[in-house]
Formats: sequence, C-alpha cells, structure tokens
Amino acid sequence: MLTLDSGARKISGLGPRQLSSHTVKLEAFTGMPKALERLMFHLWLTTFVAVAAALMTTSAHADSAADEAAINQRLQGWTAAFNAKDSAGVCDLFAPDLVYSIAEVNQGSREALCANLDKLFARSDLQFHYANPDVHEIIVEGNLAVVRLTWTLTTQAHGAKDTTTEEGIDVFRRQPDGRWSIARFIAFATRPNKLLP
Repeated sequence: MLTLDSGARKISGLGPRQLSSHTVKLEAFTGMPKALERLMFHLWLTTFVAVAAALMTTSAHADSAADEAAINQRLQGWTAAFNAKDSAGVCDLFAPDLVYSIAEVNQGSREALCANLDKLFARSDLQFHYANPDVHEIIVEGNLAVVRLTWTLTTQAHGAKDTTTEEGIDVFRRQPDGRWSIARFIAFATRPNKLLP
C-alpha cells in the first residue's frame, strides 16, 4: 500500500506497475481545501510517474549497452578461439538449436558446422586468421539481438595468400545461463576464398 504519512512522508512498497492496484492514503493533505488537495496529489503523482519512467528508461539503456558489450565480447572470443583452432571455444558461441545459411548450405545445424570446423582445424597445410568482426549495428530487443557485421578472413597455403570478406546477419538469443549465443545466421562472401575447399 502506498502511504504518505504526515510526519515521515515516506513511500513504501510501490513499483510503477503497482500504482493502479493500491489504495492511497492522503493523510498529508488533510485539512487543505479539496481543490488544493487534488492539485497537490496530482503534482505528486505526476512527479512520481516521471521519476519512475526516467529510472526505467535509464535502466533499459544501461541493459542494452551491457548486452551489446556482452555480444561484442562473445564475437571477439569466437575470433580468438577460431584463430587458435579451438573447436570447443568456437562451437561455444552457437546455440544448440542453431540453424544457418551460407553458400551451398541452406539449413545448416550446429553439429554439422562444428564437424566441418574440426576438419578445417585438422589441416596442417592451411593457415587462416579472422580479424575481429566489423560490427555495423546491434539491435537488442528483450532476449533477442540482431547483429549486422563483416568478417575478414586471410588464408595462407603453399606460399599463396588470399583475403576475403563475408557479410553476415547473426540472430543472438539469451540462453538460460544469461549468455548470448547465435541461434540463427546467414553469411555470404562477395567471392569464395581461393585457398578454401
């Protein structure tokens, strides 16, 4: 219950969504003319709602910024794992129900992607390096986030070297443990990397 005590004038037990379901005691306003009493109450209520809205907006922006930072950190962790040929670290970024589309693969799964990466990492004749992605935008809405980005891959084999870029859109989903993982992605290169099979 929202209580305005004439002595302490404190508010207890009320969140912004609870306002309509609580009774308000106007003990602080007793003895005032009714018009002034209503005016003071409306002024107080307007101030309370404005402050609550400002706090919620600040919190939402802070959470969004924290989510964007966490997603960027996950992408950079993936890059480091890929460059170290760390299969477990690479696959950790992807949600168990991953579905993706790339050239020649329309409905890829996490299992298929991780198996293909294991084969790639096993090749001793091929060196490869991803730069950290160029993240163009991150849109966070609740437990989903959409990331538009560009990857740059450099490969080397038998004295030859090739660098290509890949455009992509990743859909991240917040997992039960709170971490962001890629649940869906689509990626394409303007041309295939000459040294990759």
